[in-house]
Amino acid sequence: MTILLTFDVEEFDLPLEYNIPITEKEQMRVGKAGLDEIEKVLVEQHINSTLFTTANFALQYPQQIKKLSDSNEIASHCFYHGSFKKEDLLNSRVALEEICKKDIEGVRMPRFRPVDIGWLKEAGYKYDSSVNPTYIPGKYNNRHLPRTVYVEKDMIRVPVSVSPNFRFPLFWLSFKNIPYAVFKKLALRTLKKDGYLSLYFHPWEFTDLSSYSVPFYVKKNSGPRLLDRLNLLITDLKKEGEFISMSSFIKN
Repeated sequence: MTILLTFDVEEFDLPLEYNIPITEKEQMRVGKAGLDEIEKVLVEQHINSTLFTTANFALQYPQQIKKLSDSNEIASHCFYHGSFKKEDLLNSRVALEEICKKDIEGVRMPRFRPVDIGWLKEAGYKYDSSVNPTYIPGKYNNRHLPRTVYVEKDMIRVPVSVSPNFRFPLFWLSFKNIPYAVFKKLALRTLKKDGYLSLYFHPWEFTDLSSYSVPFYVKKNSGPRLLDRLNLLITDLKKEGEFISMSSFIKN
């Protein structure tokens, strides 16, 4: 059994979605504080993860990203989190490769933005993880897409995990808002059915978000409480399978 633990490493621009002003400096500060906490977890738990990182963020903290790349996979989260141009795909990969001194193989579009597969191939990516095959009100409806890893136009696509049958999303919002025992039960059921589990979070979730006027379901269980929950999940999943990077998964 395989567990793919992934993080979208980015500037904390979420308040802008709710028309709440936040400076770029503050966006970076919160993103960095969260990444510091996640780095501690990865080191203490001795596990491998995949960090989908915006080039904009990585260029602010290149030494930390390079250090993380020594024991984790760095993949692209495009160049900026809040805007997109076609050339950002290539520019992001190039910038991250210059920082990490190794090939960048994967990409995940911010907010699971639909993207032309041909553009991804042209930019040199080997796999894409920009699919959440479920329905999120007001965001997207991807229930028609394959629930597990598949190939589209010669591009390997690795969706984030949803439960069998009802396609309940096993993502960051459900992790912090439903009882832990329920999330764990759904995750183990999915792992048993699919043979692997693909989870994703954001480092900024693991900071104290109580001062921001974002919806309650976004800042619920943020900070240390969520870190405790993540450590518990990792400990429980270690009993069921091995944590590996997404690039290792597709090669296997």
